[in-house]
Amino acid sequence: MVAESFNGETKGTRDGRVSGWASTRPRGKDDPGCGPLIVTEDGALLDDLLRLCAAAGAEPEVAFGVPPAPGSWEAAPLVLVGAADTRRVPGTARRRRGVLLVGRDLDDPDVWRRAVDVGAEHVAFLPDAETWLVDRIADVAEGAGDPALTIGVVGGRGGAGASTLACAMAVTAARSGRRTLLVDADPLGGGLDVLLGAERVGGLRWPDLAESRGRVSSGALEESLPRTHALSVLSWDRGDTVVIPPQAMRSVMGAARRRGGVVVVDLPRRIDEAVAEALAQIDVGLLVVPAELRAVAAAGRVASRMAMVLRDLRVVARGPFGSGLTDETLAELVGLPLAGELPPEPGLPAALDGGEAPGGSGRGPLAGFCSAFLTAALPGGGSVAA
Repeated sequence: MVAESFNGETKGTRDGRVSGWASTRPRGKDDPGCGPLIVTEDGALLDDLLRLCAAAGAEPEVAFGVPPAPGSWEAAPLVLVGAADTRRVPGTARRRRGVLLVGRDLDDPDVWRRAVDVGAEHVAFLPDAETWLVDRIADVAEGAGDPALTIGVVGGRGGAGASTLACAMAVTAARSGRRTLLVDADPLGGGLDVLLGAERVGGLRWPDLAESRGRVSSGALEESLPRTHALSVLSWDRGDTVVIPPQAMRSVMGAARRRGGVVVVDLPRRIDEAVAEALAQIDVGLLVVPAELRAVAAAGRVASRMAMVLRDLRVVARGPFGSGLTDETLAELVGLPLAGELPPEPGLPAALDGGEAPGGSGRGPLAGFCSAFLTAALPGGGSVAA
């Protein structure tokens, strides 16, 4: 059980970061591996919290039986205070964010008052809140900040150019210095690593991650994937198609978003449980629709399915335009807001056949569209509000 916010089988061991039951040296927030501060003199609770820290990959600082070392309270990215140990919080300790009160007794009538006394944001009761608490500690261990801007790209019909746009969006984001992950969520596609010329680059593919459950380390995910064009790419191997369970998609997408930066997802036109998990974590979707009446009809069916899960879905109108169509009328026919127009790009097929990544040159309509969209969508760059 986790209380509402007040503001707005390996056992742990008491060694390592703990020295003679006293707190270790205070660490700054920028220290590598900086973990939470644990304040308690309850040995059983300490063992539980150390176990949870180990599960989250965090190395805590511990104050057991003595007050926290000077500066530790202020410097720790997260503070875990035993529910019976609030008196051990120094009276001079400044109120701060990231203080959690941890206990076991749901019937303790004074726990809420003590939480207010130390400025705790939450009260967590073990064992019910273990999963939640591991996630909070793991966020600290991973240095979790703002989640990634997550962009989904899907074709209104087959061959619409969605995979090309997805790759170009990722390449453009990486060129700007953003941490970027490109996710190929279409097992029946040709493989985005092939489109980027990275099919022989070492690293994990989707079949290696199909058994993922629970929380996946965002740092470990990024380090395990193939790298090309200054971005990480999660695609498919050349073997038989592997069905990705929805739990694996949820875990991998969650890890990708926690790493921050930009995540681009190339989506299939069909929706199964795994695709629905991906859609649930996408901020904005781009539906690529060629300026053809048959493509408009097909895109309308895709849009009706996608919009049931993805709240923000927009049309990318791909030229050339004929039959009296314009980008505005195309979006109106599909029934979605217009994200923009993508004019034809002479020489693009030849460039791709020659091994150049989509948008790799930084010039032309494709790169221009991606650059303009990301400038508006990323923090400090305006708004993508329709």
